[in-house]
Amino acid sequence: METIIQILARELERPEQHIENIIALLDEGNTVPFIARYRKELHGAMDDQLIRQLADRLQYLRNLQTRRDEVKQSIENQGKLTEELSAAIDAASTLAEVEDLYRPYKQKRRTRATMAREKGLEPLAELAFSIGPAVDLEQAAQDYIDPEKGVETAEDALQGASDIIAEVISDDADVRKLLRELYWRRASLVSCAAAKEPEDSVYRLYYEFSSPLSKTQGHQVLAINRGEREDILKASVDMDRETALVALRRKVVPGRAAMEFVKTAAEDAYDRLIAPSLEREVRSELTEKASEGAIGQFALNLKPLLMQPPVKGFVTMGLDPGYRMGCKVAVVDATGKVLDTTVVYPTHGERGKNEAIDKLSVLIKKHRVAHIAIGNGTASRETEQMAVELIRKVGGGVSYMIVSEAGASVYSASKLAAEEFPEFDVNLRSAVSIARRLQDPLAELVKIDPKSIGVGQYQHDMPQARLGEALDGVVEDCVNAVGVDVNTASAPLLTRVAGLNGATAKNIVKYREENGPFTTRKQILKVPKLGPKAFEQCAGFLRVPESKSPLDNTAVHPESYKAAEKLLALCGHDMADVRAGKLGDLKGRLAAYGEDKAAEECGVGVPTLWDVAAELVKPGRDPRDELPAPVLRTDVMEMKDLKPGMELKGTVRNVIDFGAFVDIGVHQDGLVHISQICDRYIKHPSDVLSVGDVVTVWVKEVDEKKKRIALTMRKDLLFLERKSKQKEL
Repeated sequence: METIIQILARELERPEQHIENIIALLDEGNTVPFIARYRKELHGAMDDQLIRQLADRLQYLRNLQTRRDEVKQSIENQGKLTEELSAAIDAASTLAEVEDLYRPYKQKRRTRATMAREKGLEPLAELAFSIGPAVDLEQAAQDYIDPEKGVETAEDALQGASDIIAEVISDDADVRKLLRELYWRRASLVSCAAAKEPEDSVYRLYYEFSSPLSKTQGHQVLAINRGEREDILKASVDMDRETALVALRRKVVPGRAAMEFVKTAAEDAYDRLIAPSLEREVRSELTEKASEGAIGQFALNLKPLLMQPPVKGFVTMGLDPGYRMGCKVAVVDATGKVLDTTVVYPTHGERGKNEAIDKLSVLIKKHRVAHIAIGNGTASRETEQMAVELIRKVGGGVSYMIVSEAGASVYSASKLAAEEFPEFDVNLRSAVSIARRLQDPLAELVKIDPKSIGVGQYQHDMPQARLGEALDGVVEDCVNAVGVDVNTASAPLLTRVAGLNGATAKNIVKYREENGPFTTRKQILKVPKLGPKAFEQCAGFLRVPESKSPLDNTAVHPESYKAAEKLLALCGHDMADVRAGKLGDLKGRLAAYGEDKAAEECGVGVPTLWDVAAELVKPGRDPRDELPAPVLRTDVMEMKDLKPGMELKGTVRNVIDFGAFVDIGVHQDGLVHISQICDRYIKHPSDVLSVGDVVTVWVKEVDEKKKRIALTMRKDLLFLERKSKQKEL
């Protein structure tokens, strides 16, 4: 039997030694970001996502082994565990296989078969089901008539025996495995409208739907499940009964002492026990796979959203649009500190709009506002129009961007927001959050439950614990990839740093408030309840720009400081050159010196050596600065302005199974269907696109009434469609 290490090595296609090292590091309490960044020599530079995948699979395999042991112990306690059964349980590769093997020995509620056994009919069932020459079962049944036990006639005895055989067949692990595999090959998921005359709805595609199980997409499964919960759809698994029965008969009937009787019992087993059970199991597995796929896609979308390039160093105005309560306004400085707040009413007629423009013009000039961030919620369209007129009035020099306000209301009403802004009401806190989202998306979005950010599909239908765990992992990886300024970071941001938790994060904030800014990384060890292990995990991800040592403002871990100094000396440099940015072609010098020789002299592995060199060349670098800048606008378009064939620049807002939604600046994201993304086959839109990508699109179709915009990224298809329409005309 393969060990867990061997299974993981085979599945991940990695050396067993690397797998063993990671498991040991995880068991010692090391965090995934720390392992991924600072223990590369032990695992061959596996990235954080692969390490998390390994950790998840490790947990499943350990749970599987625990369940195997529990099942064997339970069967042993019944005195029924054989060497053959024990080996079969050990060889089971999934929890479903283990449960199939345990099924005959599991304590059951009273069934027709248990009642038949209580009437003493098990020997009759065993006679019928035995392998051997044909028997006269009718005659044999006469011996089991016992009115006191409720067996009035031979037919009663035969019925009880049939019930017992049906349950035995249903509980047979090989039978269930055979039929389960047949279902996955031949069955279909079907759905129809629950009402005889259904109304038009988002589920109209599923009013007459059928798809082979093996080809059914995750988003289809989740849509059908939701439609079923809302009583709009009815769904089932359609398997040709005769095909299943042929397979079942071949498996259980040949050679039995009463073949026709067993054949009838097998049909009863299929109809009454196996088919309903397998349908539930298949639906459950479809949902589980779809959920895992959706969670994976949500995580995939969340990462580029969090890693959007910040618009740093500018005074920013945040607008939280609204009708009745007006548009909430907050001006924040380049560091996110609130300078001013107010409320304007641009949707309250022409007079209200003009007053809003006048009031905001004063704020823009007073605080030298460079950018305006507008929330994309209610009244966003009118607010954007007002912002364009505002920019014209102040004479330009200001640009705006529509910012997703998903989760902003959740944050503004939270205990965290109340602690951060006790002097502001809920609505003004939201405006501050919107302004800061433009300045530094990561620092602001970490304050919000990742599930509320809204870059997935059917996220409310997912197993919430599993979804939360996956998304928290993405947030943690992003925060640690960027690094955190220990002297300016909020407690929520610090909480996401590897090795820190809510208590230690608050203690860091409290320490710097009482003692002033940190001036070295070592000083972090003075924070209450932050011990050596936590420091080891977090130190490399915390930046101290105020430190005299430039290494304290890099991702170089304190354990590698001596190696960094040695590397500089080998290449003819010192720390003064790092501070002055005069290292020149350090990597070229290192390559010329010889990476293996340098690594040995510095006392580190080659991967760590190259990481140290990269940090020395660009101390304090932000990996987000290397990404395309966000699209800032100064004018507005409406849906009515769109024409087929129009070329536009847009930002990918969400990537889903069947395409991607792109913000083209008209308050309604356009859909690029998967077939319109590129001129080659792609399995999933995420193979090509990520949230935050700036892309060129062409308008394909516009439906103002239904507020739908179809876009394409394939100009060749647009040209062919035009030619086809011209021919038709």
